[in-house]
Amino acid sequence: MKFKIVYDKPQRIRFRCGAYAFDKEYEGAIYNLVTASPYVNSAQVSSANGGILVNYTKGSRSKIIDLVRAINVKTLKKNEPSAEFGIQKIDSDFHDNLFTLVAKHYLSKMFLPAPIRTAITLYRSAKYIKKALKTLWNGKLTVDVLDGASVVACLCQRKFKTAATVMFMLRISGLLEEYTHARTKAVLTDSLAIKTDRVWLVTDDGDVLIPIGDLRVDDKIRVQTGKVIPVDGVVADGEATVNESSMTGEPLPVLKREGISVYAGTVIEEGSIVVTVRQLASNTKISKIIELIGNSEELKAGVQSRAETLADRIVPFSFIGFFATLIFTKNITRAVSLLMVDYSCAIKLSTPIAVISAVKEAADNDITIKGGKYLEAFANADTIVFDKTGTLTNAEPVLEKVVAFGDYTEDEVLRISACLEEHFPHSVANAVVIGAEKREISHSEEHTEVEYVVAHGIATTLHGKRAIIGSKHFVVEDENVTVTKEQQNIIDEKSGSCSVLYLAIGGELSGALCISDPPRKEAKQAIDMLKKQGIKNVVMLTGDSYRAAKATAAMLGITDYKCQVLPEDKHRYVEEMKQNGQKVIMVGDGINDTPALAAANVSVAMNDASDIARETADITIKGSDLRALVRVRKLSKDLMKRINKNYRFIIAFNSALLLSGFMGVIQPSVSAFLHNASTMMICAKSMTPLTKKNDKGKALSLPEKAEQ
Repeated sequence: MKFKIVYDKPQRIRFRCGAYAFDKEYEGAIYNLVTASPYVNSAQVSSANGGILVNYTKGSRSKIIDLVRAINVKTLKKNEPSAEFGIQKIDSDFHDNLFTLVAKHYLSKMFLPAPIRTAITLYRSAKYIKKALKTLWNGKLTVDVLDGASVVACLCQRKFKTAATVMFMLRISGLLEEYTHARTKAVLTDSLAIKTDRVWLVTDDGDVLIPIGDLRVDDKIRVQTGKVIPVDGVVADGEATVNESSMTGEPLPVLKREGISVYAGTVIEEGSIVVTVRQLASNTKISKIIELIGNSEELKAGVQSRAETLADRIVPFSFIGFFATLIFTKNITRAVSLLMVDYSCAIKLSTPIAVISAVKEAADNDITIKGGKYLEAFANADTIVFDKTGTLTNAEPVLEKVVAFGDYTEDEVLRISACLEEHFPHSVANAVVIGAEKREISHSEEHTEVEYVVAHGIATTLHGKRAIIGSKHFVVEDENVTVTKEQQNIIDEKSGSCSVLYLAIGGELSGALCISDPPRKEAKQAIDMLKKQGIKNVVMLTGDSYRAAKATAAMLGITDYKCQVLPEDKHRYVEEMKQNGQKVIMVGDGINDTPALAAANVSVAMNDASDIARETADITIKGSDLRALVRVRKLSKDLMKRINKNYRFIIAFNSALLLSGFMGVIQPSVSAFLHNASTMMICAKSMTPLTKKNDKGKALSLPEKAEQ
């Protein structure tokens, strides 16, 4: 492609290819081609002047020039542009449309003769009058009627300039609203998009690496050790242990064989399986969420719905004021001034924009909110309920204690255990190996070939004796190793809330390793911050033992907790809280949390949650930091403050305009201008971020104590 470099600074270059270099429909294809380069950080493409702006990595200028030079429009396909380009295009179109609208308005005032301007005003007024008549025909008295009446009143007085100004303000307000809605949807689409790239498809000719987008239901894919299962499906072949902590709350891996279901987002710790696809990772869930946010009345915040209802109910009073002024003052100009001002326009427009902007801001911070009403519910909540495993904890096991029996020392037990476990990269094995490293225990291999018994443990020969390590079931029941009552009491006493691995050598118990699942390092801080923000009750519900629940609750400062609860129990507890007048936030991550998530006033799923939990949850957080809940709380409360502040300003300012019009202080044209200008101002203010840029880092930074 031929071009001229019109701007050339370090790591930033602008190419000008000419106005007819490529059509608008090729913008997305060129953008995708340019940004696909590893040397490109970002780009902008415009067909209006054939412009391509590229921000590139240091030292890549020549590569970028070669890249643009190699572009051949004839070979490009009119492919779907990326979400990022879509957002960029929305911003560009809004700026262009706003500039065009303002330019046309003022240029026409400057250069067009009065008769032509009048004709244009009459033509444009037809739309507002038609809309008002249609609304009246349907038996409604809404803001549309007031807009139409304002225009008609100006026209009847032959105040064509005022009518033109009123319609100009209305068009700008409409443009702002459309832009906010469109950009919010685009941002949400990008934030929700599944970015898993490729999978191994099992075919008759062998395994083939394909884009995940080409995957279809009933296809078979192979997933191996350490990989994330990208879809919901059923095991067709193979055997593996899968970490399902994000789904079930169980920190230990689960055995998966032929015929057993597996779920997207879970991780294979050991083994290899072939999965028959039952549900694609790229399900229409995303589009459904976006559609609901934009269109569903049920997902509007209660404050938004009340604002829209109030806006329509106020309209009749504007007409009452008009006729009352006309009767008492006999002055049509004063009466029209009142008709130019209303409370409803600003209320009805600013509130949804504020709500949508808050949802967008949340999306910018990797927080997906499925509707405005959930922000309102989060702001009004007084109780938060947490699942334990995978939510308050990382579901990442840690070695806590080592218990030795017989002639073995603790260091010997740990050394032998680490030597066996290092061959298998599952979470519990890693906990043992890392535990040995922290104690600076080296473990040279003294055993024969290691045999891994899936979902049970490890077996080998050590100095001529059979050595095994694994669960109590494996060691005691499968391998027939005797654990005396005294030994079990010692283990129970020292393990506390931990899970236990048993080590046996030569058919005798040699030691035990206590594995814990500690709370997230930021969990206590997050809970304390939520309490400061008005959360009165913090509750933990878990299926774990009493010891485990008590220990975790004590570390986090939680006094209200329930242990050994089933999914139906969690649901019942949440329902009971609601019946007692509590407004409940439920935070969970697994299938077992789904009933409680559905029952809560507002529910939250974290980063590693199961597909069904994310589907059920009203709010999903892409990160794993629990302090994101604090951010949602602050965002939701700030939104409510903004809406209430808007109400007060709208009432005060427009009341002043109405009084000024009644007293004859201002003319209808001035009244219309000030009213619409204030509406635009309040809408523009409602689009600004609720949280300052530097607040995010401040809110999510860990104090030094927490890092230790």
